[in-house]
Amino acid sequence: MKIILLYGGQSAEHDVSILSAFSVLNAVYYNYYQVQLVYITRDGQWIKGPLLKEKPESEEVLHLHWQDANDTDQVIQPCHIKEDDAIVLPILHGPNGEDGTIQGFLETIDMPYVGAGVMTSASSMDKIMTKYILHAVDIPQVPYVPVLKSQWKENPKKIFEQCEGTLLYPMFVKPANMGSSVGITKANDRKELQEALIEAYRYDSRVVIEQSIEAREIEVAILGNEDVRTTLPGEIVKEVAFYDYNSKYIDNNIKMQIPAQIPEEVQQKAREYATIAYTTLGGRGLSRCDFFLTNKNELFLNELNTMPGFTQFSMYPSLWEKTGLPYGDLIEELIQLGLNQYNQKKKLRVDVSE
Repeated sequence: MKIILLYGGQSAEHDVSILSAFSVLNAVYYNYYQVQLVYITRDGQWIKGPLLKEKPESEEVLHLHWQDANDTDQVIQPCHIKEDDAIVLPILHGPNGEDGTIQGFLETIDMPYVGAGVMTSASSMDKIMTKYILHAVDIPQVPYVPVLKSQWKENPKKIFEQCEGTLLYPMFVKPANMGSSVGITKANDRKELQEALIEAYRYDSRVVIEQSIEAREIEVAILGNEDVRTTLPGEIVKEVAFYDYNSKYIDNNIKMQIPAQIPEEVQQKAREYATIAYTTLGGRGLSRCDFFLTNKNELFLNELNTMPGFTQFSMYPSLWEKTGLPYGDLIEELIQLGLNQYNQKKKLRVDVSE
């Protein structure tokens, strides 16, 4: 069977997608699969690369360039990835990757794929929509104020007053549809809040401003379709107030504690909230649920990431590794979950048509 590995993409998380893809390539069971590389450039070109039948020697195999494309590497139309006896593994982070756009395309060309569907991807990627949906099932979240760019441009003073009337400094300003700390800024006063909003609007026209709290960062890995499994929580051990994108993925400055040293009742509550959030949002395949934990052992859900990082430094595969599911077996399970989901939907279409 063939795995079509989609990676790269048009988001600010292009580089981490390549790192994740290389880690996946080193863990795939090549005695069962061949891997077809399909690289999406920053400007949206789709390049079909080599068909891998064994582990690559270096990450260089992933760096395809359409300018000097040859018989092996060629620019293709997206629809030309469709093949029989194949499944798509979209290792794409951020917009145009885990926000439902790629998922909708794969549904349209009728290809099985790994991970969440259209609705789940779109609503989980959007921080504001996630908050609205999970509020309905009583998942605790930190206080927040959503702000549209049009509202900010029309009346900045009103936005300042709304934020300062609802929240206390410091505040975190986040683009609604970005991940991995891209475009996120901590604001300690009104001047910094203004600068943070300008920065966030570079990435999205919808922004959420959250109350900053003194808390530990706790994460739970989730796996499954209807039958959902979770890991014991892990912790991002902070040495600075806030980790940016480079700290997480480029400099490898993140330290993880697996499992997190927290009371058993907090562990159970985090896993319970993660399961509720996942099922409420319609999760399929995988997700990582991130929480804030205060010194009073209060849990607040931060986000549900439907395509978490798969680099060698990433929390998601590390959590499953500690749970007894090695990286290669994890990828195999994700492939089978994707195939099962596709076959189930196909059967439903047949049953309805009869």
